[in-house]
Amino acid sequence: MTYTYFKLDVSDGIAVFTIDRPEARNAMNAACWAEVIQFFDEVEQMDDVRVVIFTGAGEKVFIAGGDLAVLHARGGVENLRPSGKIAQIALQRIEESNKPVVCAINGFAFGGGLETALACDIRIAAENAKFALPETSLGIIPSAGGTQRLSRIVGLGRAKELILAGRTLTAEEAQAAGLVMKVVPHDTLLEEAKALARKIMARGPVANAVAKKVVNASLDVDRYTGQAMENLGTCFIYETRDKFEGTLSFLEKRKPNYIGK
Repeated sequence: MTYTYFKLDVSDGIAVFTIDRPEARNAMNAACWAEVIQFFDEVEQMDDVRVVIFTGAGEKVFIAGGDLAVLHARGGVENLRPSGKIAQIALQRIEESNKPVVCAINGFAFGGGLETALACDIRIAAENAKFALPETSLGIIPSAGGTQRLSRIVGLGRAKELILAGRTLTAEEAQAAGLVMKVVPHDTLLEEAKALARKIMARGPVANAVAKKVVNASLDVDRYTGQAMENLGTCFIYETRDKFEGTLSFLEKRKPNYIGK
């Protein structure tokens, strides 16, 4: 797989997917979002990849946002077309991926950068990272899912403060708000993300995929429906070879050898 705007490194079950547009401060355009869709479609077929790390190149910026020149020229009707919703579609691919996705936020995550981080499963930030949704200062609103995902993670009041008042959170404030799970020095960020990825990889991959879907669904369904989904997921998992391997390895006091089936 080759990409124009991203670098990909696959090693030891971990795929590190890095946005690399230094001339645009890693800002995302339609072609970038298309590559995100391409990658997450393809990584689903890669049995040798258990966890994805999404990060940015450089020491200052994760993703600076979207291409403002394109946004300035776009009319309202265009946003009803798939091309106008490509950022939403791309982030939905991340959220729905069977692979756990760790976001290693290496710097400023503004606009589409924060929205990308929100679509990932777990977020780790470098100490210099900052977070904002500044769209209303431009007379627009977040349009890649930010108005929906942010409040589910940090609460309604904090989400409105970021969107309506334009507050910028430091890495430490983001951690206190539950937006990121851990703050680390910039030079250890990728290794911390890989260490977390290895912990995830030690668990059953089928169980992780099903658990991710059921946990995500819990935000949008009533508790009875969520528990029914949990039970159906359990029924499915109990017929997998990984379930028998996981329980047998525990009884035999050894590490499990999961195959993802």
